[in-house]
Amino acid sequence: MTHLPAIQLYTVREAMAEDRASTLRQLADMGYGAIEVHRPTDDPAGLRALIEDLGLKVCAAHAGDAVGNPEPGPVFEAIASLGTDLAVVPGGRPKEDRSTRDGIERIADEVNRLLPYAQAAGLRLGYHNHDHELTRIDGQYALDRLLDQVDDEMFLEVDTYWAAAGGADVLELLGRYGDRVKVLHLKDGPGVRGPANVALGEGSLAVAEYVAAAPYAWRVVEFDKCETDIFDAVARSHDYLARLAS
Repeated sequence: MTHLPAIQLYTVREAMAEDRASTLRQLADMGYGAIEVHRPTDDPAGLRALIEDLGLKVCAAHAGDAVGNPEPGPVFEAIASLGTDLAVVPGGRPKEDRSTRDGIERIADEVNRLLPYAQAAGLRLGYHNHDHELTRIDGQYALDRLLDQVDDEMFLEVDTYWAAAGGADVLELLGRYGDRVKVLHLKDGPGVRGPANVALGEGSLAVAEYVAAAPYAWRVVEFDKCETDIFDAVARSHDYLARLAS
């Protein structure tokens, strides 16, 4: 059974800042069944009340505020209070840390440091890639080197757009990582850094193939930036995913 389409709230961050309740209602009315939270410590109790009233679920939440934080426990407690069991480290490190041998070791140390805090809150800890982690170090992706150095319990949130922009064979990655991939970030566009994203199915990425390669992962729509009406693009992206599932 596949998951319902979800959306990363970073996509509609400006609208959320203006009117959180109205924004969430628009997303629910489009048919989104779940959200991924990018700022879980911003009134988690109030956010959970809103999403429950709308019949939404929280599929995962980003734990960026935990990175480098000497007291990360409250971040993970806030995530757990939202009703999800997946907490994601969204990069949060300089490019050189994500594309060099020494940098990857520093990230691995940080992920391993955070893991017991996440587990104490009843959460699984995952990692979100950008393009830098698909740099090759001694013939091996930096992301692979990271996985070699972290606890086997760490899952992956694979950002398919950034993986493609980094030069990776995304289908090969998804096939090799298998059920360690719990969340897919789905974006479309030209597949390179810089240009705005477009609605799913309207760019150059093989989104349908990515979804088929990870059938049990959450399918999370995300736009880093959009040059058209964001809600129209988000609605078209939802409809595209719904057609894939039909």
